[in-house]
Amino acid sequence: MGQVLFHLAFPVTDLEDAKRFYVDGLGCSLGRMSNSAITLNLNGNQLVGHLTKKQSESPKSIYPRHFGLVFVSEEDWQAMADRARQKGLRFYQEARHRYPGTRLEHATFFLEDPFHNLLEFKHYKYESAIFGEQHMPQVGDVEAGD
Repeated sequence: MGQVLFHLAFPVTDLEDAKRFYVDGLGCSLGRMSNSAITLNLNGNQLVGHLTKKQSESPKSIYPRHFGLVFVSEEDWQAMADRARQKGLRFYQEARHRYPGTRLEHATFFLEDPFHNLLEFKHYKYESAIFGEQHMPQVGDVEAGD
């Protein structure tokens, strides 16, 4: 199979606010923009914000829906966290470490866009945890009430 890109469509209520958050804030490249949608390049993946009149509520939890990036480099993860702070983006959850001392250990933070979509950015200490470590059943933070 040749190169494949990930595509995600999500709701936005204002295209200019979407542009400010995703392009000016996160550093996405701007693709096409119409009266009803905005196409964005997030690290080689296609995001499409579709205009809706229905305003979403701020989520009570990171579950069940969020999206984001898994960084292979901790330095790149840290650079994204630093950029988010410098650009004044809203942190839904500050940077922290999950499952410390295990093969699933990872650094993570969550941002909330102006439309209440949650984005997670993480870096696994052990790359095998991205798709592997099937013998370890932990996924998420249910024990933390999320």
